[in-house]
Amino acid sequence: MNEDNTQFMQEAIRLSVENVTQGKGGPFGAVVVKNGKIIARGANSVTTLNDPTAHAEVVAIREACKILGSFQLNGCEIYTSCEPCPMCLGAIYWARPDKLFYANTKQDAAAIDFDDNFIYEEIAKPINERKLFTQQLMRNEALEAFKKWGESNIKIEY
Repeated sequence: MNEDNTQFMQEAIRLSVENVTQGKGGPFGAVVVKNGKIIARGANSVTTLNDPTAHAEVVAIREACKILGSFQLNGCEIYTSCEPCPMCLGAIYWARPDKLFYANTKQDAAAIDFDDNFIYEEIAKPINERKLFTQQLMRNEALEAFKKWGESNIKIEY
């Protein structure tokens, strides 16, 4: 691990600690780095924003994309104080950074009651066996948008 990695992870950890000591949310922080500089920071804001998607990684990704004027984080690295949950991991993959670094593990998070294992288990189950009632409706009508996407010459692919 080089000194820059340590510096960036220290900032993600600092954000996580500060978030707890200020009572702003869960113990999670993240930074996005491009060309050796932090371009965005995020801390868990779920309870302060009443937004279940306001995890540190998502907050940092949103800010970085706004700053870069792009929906992708090519050439960037993400440093997060904890191994990302399924939602954040999905967002990270969609954002397409070059690298991801994390400090605490998902087992560490589970030990303080941030356990995402049930989500991994639910995703692996057939839809009809999941705890959340899920039913498909109006597929044929919805396929119209997909058809138009396939035919569009004004779309921005990602």
